[in-house]
Amino acid sequence: MNGEGWRFARRAFGLLLFALLLALIVRATTSARLERADVVFANGAEVASLDPQAVSGIPEGRVMIALYEGLTTRHPETLEPRPGVAESWDVAPDGLRITFRLRANARWSNGDPLTAQDFEWSWRRLVAPETAAPYASFLKSVKGFRALDERTFEVDFPTPVPHFLHLTSFHPLFPLHRATIESARQRFPDAWTVAWMRPGVLVTNGPFRLAARRINDRLRLVKNPFYWDERAVSMETIDVLALDHLGTLLNLYLTGEVDWIERVPPLAVTRLRGRADFHLTPSLGTYFYRVNTTRPPFDDVRVRRALALAIDRRAICEKIARKGERPAFAFTPPNLAGYEPPELEHAPLEADLSNWDRAFEADCARARELLSEAGFGPQDRPFPRFELHYSTSELHRDVAEVVADGWRTHLWLDVAFFNQESKVYIETQRSLGYDVSRSSWFADYPDASSFLEVFLSGGENNRTGWSNARYDELVRSAAREANPETRLAELGAAERILLDELPLLPVFGYVTQNLVHPRLAGFFENALDEHSPKTWRWKTEEELAAERARPR
Repeated sequence: MNGEGWRFARRAFGLLLFALLLALIVRATTSARLERADVVFANGAEVASLDPQAVSGIPEGRVMIALYEGLTTRHPETLEPRPGVAESWDVAPDGLRITFRLRANARWSNGDPLTAQDFEWSWRRLVAPETAAPYASFLKSVKGFRALDERTFEVDFPTPVPHFLHLTSFHPLFPLHRATIESARQRFPDAWTVAWMRPGVLVTNGPFRLAARRINDRLRLVKNPFYWDERAVSMETIDVLALDHLGTLLNLYLTGEVDWIERVPPLAVTRLRGRADFHLTPSLGTYFYRVNTTRPPFDDVRVRRALALAIDRRAICEKIARKGERPAFAFTPPNLAGYEPPELEHAPLEADLSNWDRAFEADCARARELLSEAGFGPQDRPFPRFELHYSTSELHRDVAEVVADGWRTHLWLDVAFFNQESKVYIETQRSLGYDVSRSSWFADYPDASSFLEVFLSGGENNRTGWSNARYDELVRSAAREANPETRLAELGAAERILLDELPLLPVFGYVTQNLVHPRLAGFFENALDEHSPKTWRWKTEEELAAERARPR
């Protein structure tokens, strides 16, 4: 064969090899592609864990209520506690004991009976120091708990805890399958903490079970045939997407690839407002910044107050968030029944919203005075360069830019940005590896204590290094207080201390921004923005026709 022929043969063989490789890739991709689930929703970042005792984030919470169930659940509209694994309960007249009666047909997803002993073991695991559970404090108000028999679980309290049935509806108090965890510990001593959470291994007790997991892609959930209320579950499959790019999410929703997204791009709000499938509702959530009070100069309360005063909250709400959010000047949101956040002497002047621009200028002048008192300013020593830390998100980036620009312009501070992916970002907070860090907190149950217990000294969710003995005393006293008025007064006094010392800088209160397929029934707006897929179903054509016929 001559040289030209040989070159042609090699080229042809190369093209053939490439075609075969491409065919294999396409075939592998096609065979791995999952059919579309009955419902697909976007859940933001990849979940950190499938262990209900190890997580504290909103994305993880959405998955927990699909995979697991507690002694109680919450009504999807009113949020009132209602029977879950427990078919009933009795509260002692003095409120010091609750006795739960478990369902006879409660089962794990592998068919094993679910017993009161499972709850006792799981709750003991929650408070064990080696678990390092973010919500171990949930059981600090409990004197003791025990399984009396397979179906009877008893909880004793030193003083009444009126909101305890809300706690048993929340994922830290969900049960775990002991045999699976202990088997993984024996078989995989170096990787047991994740080995028991793999598809085909994970055993849960909720309306759905885990069928597949693709990191940074999706979780595939399928209906749990052993769930006690299996007949009430309409959806056979649910895909939970690990995707947080807002523009991509909106496109996926508008093209029908996704049925629910819980956030939309701020610039799209005006176009979406007024649509029947777009829901803007005030929620029990606060956007804020944590301050690392262990690092100078942030250990000086005057510095923290100066930073708080020089945040242009109105600009953030109107130009960045753009969904009807309101500036926040307290940690607790304003719509907690029976509780009013405290008013403070040093609160920002623009808090009344009546004359924002002039008040904000005055607040910035006060902030410069505070920095000067702390020894920083043009005539004093320069303020050290510091970093504004936030997790990857368009919203968090844009808010950080407004905040940093205000601190540069009005306080002459040198601010840099420190951006991390969600998992690493949380670890950086926990290790206090930041200066000022973006955060948010949403109520775990509709009560002020759900917010204020966050900043107890040494708490897993504190993440600021801040500690105040009087604050701790008031929050813990409120947890033991039977008189509602006295209890709320103690919580208010505690928040007054929190906002006086400012280990956090409140920015705005959240609103829900759910974009939901109009045919999806059983999806209800509520102040916790909590949505269990157990109640979801697709509306019939008759229901849709009736809705279209209603006068608007």
